[in-house]
Amino acid sequence: MRLMISAALGLWLGFAGMGLAQSGAPNPVVVELYTSQGCSSCPPADKILNGLAKRDDVIALALHVDYWDYIGWKDSFADPAFSKRQRAYARFAGARTVYTPQMIVGGMDHIIGIRPAEVDALIRRFAARPAPVTLSLGRSGGTVRVKASASAPLPRGSVVQVVRYKPTETVSIERGENAGKTIDYANIVTDWRQAADWDGTSDLLLDLKAPGGDPVVIIIQEPGPGPILAAAALR
Repeated sequence: MRLMISAALGLWLGFAGMGLAQSGAPNPVVVELYTSQGCSSCPPADKILNGLAKRDDVIALALHVDYWDYIGWKDSFADPAFSKRQRAYARFAGARTVYTPQMIVGGMDHIIGIRPAEVDALIRRFAARPAPVTLSLGRSGGTVRVKASASAPLPRGSVVQVVRYKPTETVSIERGENAGKTIDYANIVTDWRQAADWDGTSDLLLDLKAPGGDPVVIIIQEPGPGPILAAAALR
């Protein structure tokens, strides 16, 4: 369920005594890679994402799409929801088609194919911008505590999203365009869900269920999907 969140003293008291922390840099840049095990052009991009996944200033996320599955090999990580998200980005940008590999940096800049220098330049540019939202996370068992504040009200509002991923997995591909290849994948998204709406007029205080040991990412993003306003990870 999506909820409009406002300041709630009682809710905050429920967090009393629980420290908030976040993993990595204070303002990491989200890089989404739309990829497929069945795409012959994708392994070099997958390798780039493997490198990005090791950086503290980046939250690198691999979203495997399902529209390559009919060409001889079904991607074991593919989810129609990720194809839907990529198409939503395309519509928001006024594009007519989607493709792989595609990287989206900060929810804004779309990069065709494999351009590591361009990706690195965009990461540095986004990291240098003043953050409109401050975001902190903490974890207690299967619960993630989220605290955020905006420097000013958010005129387009925002969507608070919870992302889970597997850090690494190796796949031997038997058929299709990548037949015979064994590929190492990193930060494979397994779930991406919307938790709340937030307009930034008051502090955001959330207590979200996130069972299991997989990393948790919280992303606050303008609707569309549009620009990512803040992100943090608990790895």
